[in-house]
Amino acid sequence: MNSWLHRSVVANGQTPSPGPPRLKTTPAAVHPLPQGGEGRATGIGITALGLVLVALAMASAAPAADVADCHLVSGWEQKGAARHFTPDNLYEYLDGAAEGYILYGLVQMQGVTCQSGRHSISIDVFVMNDAEAAYGVFTSNLDPHAPIEKLGMGGQVLLQRALFCKDKYYLELAVNSVNDRSAALRAFVLEAEKRIPGRSTPPAALSWFPDAKLASVRLIPESVLGLRLLKRGFVAHYDQGQAFVVVEDSPASAASVLSQLRQRFGDAGPAQVADEAFQTDDQYLGGLCMFRKGRYLGGFANMPDAKGAATQAAALAEHIPGK
Repeated sequence: MNSWLHRSVVANGQTPSPGPPRLKTTPAAVHPLPQGGEGRATGIGITALGLVLVALAMASAAPAADVADCHLVSGWEQKGAARHFTPDNLYEYLDGAAEGYILYGLVQMQGVTCQSGRHSISIDVFVMNDAEAAYGVFTSNLDPHAPIEKLGMGGQVLLQRALFCKDKYYLELAVNSVNDRSAALRAFVLEAEKRIPGRSTPPAALSWFPDAKLASVRLIPESVLGLRLLKRGFVAHYDQGQAFVVVEDSPASAASVLSQLRQRFGDAGPAQVADEAFQTDDQYLGGLCMFRKGRYLGGFANMPDAKGAATQAAALAEHIPGK
């Protein structure tokens, strides 16, 4: 199996923690705009901002609408109305599963059901915040026992369903049959991929984790290793221990987070890894070493002891870019 494919298998036992509570918006009428020139300028600013947001939404919706199209493959016609959902109402369509998509950064979803004779295929296009989020959703939904194909950033075509991601778009297709409909699914996937612009390469972080005894890699949307300070990152599971990489906005913000993490582990000692690091033996995370390299935070946890974690963390740090 190719290296990038091997790294894409779903990590067992990594259930994302619940997302933060949604903020309630305050009606504009409660806070009227000030009078005079200041009010007019603010109103113009709000209008401009609104137009920008609408333009961005339309830009992301255009490829999704092009792909949620039954005419991707000849002989298929749309059955019923097209579907459109946002984070506010996705639960109406995916009751019980919507929160996972929202947690990864869903912008919107567009879908359609296509029919050819007695057969039907549903196509759902999920527009995510970025390509990493789309890849994260893909790895959360794939079949860990089936191979990953080079479809976009990664894809699978199974007997009754198909899924793949490209750039910030994640697609799910399913049939209403217990028979093998993989040929029809593949035909739709291949045409859909042509209509989606943008990135076709998996996240670079997948190549940073050492290969030896690597079992799986997955993007965790928040609270990496169960720590709120580590907001979003990749976690790799090994035969022994687990590694992580989190990307911060700048070296300064990464240094601040590492400092706060070190304070959390009160008995931590220094480690000679990358720009700065600490190591400790923790009740829950076992042998642990965390380091900073530029704006990247990384480390190893659940090792037999802190020394072993530091050794593995040093090997990981060597693969991570220096900025």
